[in-house]
This record gives sequence, C-alpha cells and structure tokens, in this order.
Amino acid sequence: MKQVQVLLSTYNGEHYISEQLQSILRQSYPNISILARDDGSTDCTTVFLREYSEENPNRITVLTGSNIGVVPSFFELVMHSDPQADYYCFCDQDDVWLEQKIERAVNMLDSKSDKIPAMVFTATKLVDKELHSFGTWPKAPSKQPSFYNALIQNIAVGATITINRAARDLFVNGYRVDPSRIIMHDWWFYLLVSAFGNVIYDQRPSMLYRQHGNNVVGGSNSFFDKLNQKYRSYLKHKGKHLLVSQAREFYRVYGHLLDDEKREQLELFIAPRQRFREKIHFLQRSKLYRQSILEQSLFRFLILAGYI
Repeated sequence: MKQVQVLLSTYNGEHYISEQLQSILRQSYPNISILARDDGSTDCTTVFLREYSEENPNRITVLTGSNIGVVPSFFELVMHSDPQADYYCFCDQDDVWLEQKIERAVNMLDSKSDKIPAMVFTATKLVDKELHSFGTWPKAPSKQPSFYNALIQNIAVGATITINRAARDLFVNGYRVDPSRIIMHDWWFYLLVSAFGNVIYDQRPSMLYRQHGNNVVGGSNSFFDKLNQKYRSYLKHKGKHLLVSQAREFYRVYGHLLDDEKREQLELFIAPRQRFREKIHFLQRSKLYRQSILEQSLFRFLILAGYI
C-alpha cells in the first residue's frame, strides 16, 4: 500500500489543533504518517503536538523551530519529508479533514505515472468556528489548470493539495529558492507541477475550511466584492510587483528545464514593460489567463496601468 506523509505547519493553534489531528488520524486511508513543524508558537500548540506524538510514536513526528513564516515553514517540511513516501499532503492547523480526503487523492494520483510530477487539489466546505457549513469554496475552475494560469493566479487551496514523490523530489533536489520572493507555498507548487507535470482538480470538497479572524477568505462575498479586493491588493503592492518577482524566481530556479513554449511565455512575462508599446506587445503575445472574463480584463488593465 502506498505511503502518505502529511506535512503540518502550526503556529499558535492551540484552539483547533486537536480537532485537526483527530481528523487526520481518522482517515479511511490507513498508511499515513504526520510530520509537524511548529513555527515558534507562544501558546500551548507544541504541548498538544507532543502529547499526540507520544500517543502515536510511529505516526507523528514533531519538529520545532523559530518563527520564520508560513512559506519557509512549509518549505522546511518538504525538505525534511520522508524521501521514501509516495505522496505528501499539505496541512493547516485549524481545518478538519473529511474522512476520505487522502483515499480519494491517492486513487487519483495512482492513475498517473509516478515518474512525472503530479498534484491533486479540491474544493472546500466553508465552516464557522463551530464547524457550521455555509457554502463551498472556491468555485470550480472555468478553464483548465495550467502553467499559463499559475503564473498569474493561484487556484489551489494549499491544505487540499496532495503531491507525488516526483513533485517533491523536483523541489528538494533543486532547492535554492528564496522564500521571500514566493507569494505562497501552495502557489509555488501549482507553478512547479503545472510546468512539468499533471495538475488534477477534484470538485468534491475534501475538508472543512474553518473561517475565523485570522484566515477569512472571500468565499461568502459577492464576485464584485472579491474583484474589488483583488484590485485593492494590486494597488497596495504595486511597487513590489509580486507576480513578476515570483515568476522571476521561478525562471531563475527552473527556467532551464522548461520547454521552449513555456520558457518563451515566462520570459515575455518577466521582461520590463516601461513603454506603452511594450505593454501592448505583451498582451498581444501572452497566453496567460485568469479563470474569469472579468478577472482577465482586470489583469489586462493592470498590465496597461503598470501595476504588474
């Protein structure tokens, strides 16, 4: 039976970590281990982690470290993951996994070659602090997941992602990434796997995505509210050019491995666009896309306005 390792990053999660660990241990798929890394918690999170590890010594391993942030913490987990496992699941501290989450992911990944990087991601059930459901998020992608989408939009919720060993090894064996240039760890793996392998979307929710003060997503807002949030976010970070910075980091690390078409599109995106004709040239040749017509229109506007 294939071996699955859950990669759990925690930080001040004492209120929810027990429910999450229990939901992992109750999974219908039996061959699971957990590698947890605490990112410098100041509450009782590490106490709970150690208690569960002592009760399940063959299934749970706990690493502790200083507070380095969510992206470096997950990258540390991948770097310390078991190289002999077959699949790896990203995991947040405050959600609850549905019982067949891992089993379904394993079945989907088993249908793909284990020599090629692959990942599965799913929808989620939005819930409040008491786990009362109020919707499904996000909506199914209207277009196929691909590298040309991943360069400018992340559609993969990190805690729903399961990757295979080939994806893990591609990251680990060439690891020289600057985490400060990465927007989020899940986005980076969507880029990585879509560039070199297979990205699979499962529309069935795989977990309860708990909404509280620290992680509220736009799932319950109107589309135009979310579009306005995205626009304001671009304006807030307009001087940082986060999308281009992340894309340049990807080019630095993996550009030499890309096929000609992907490399050409990536080089087109990261090239300077100071003059208006350079922006028009980019839009005429670019194959990059977001998942909706309005979001695509916003992307084109932000290119012309110089925010991207």
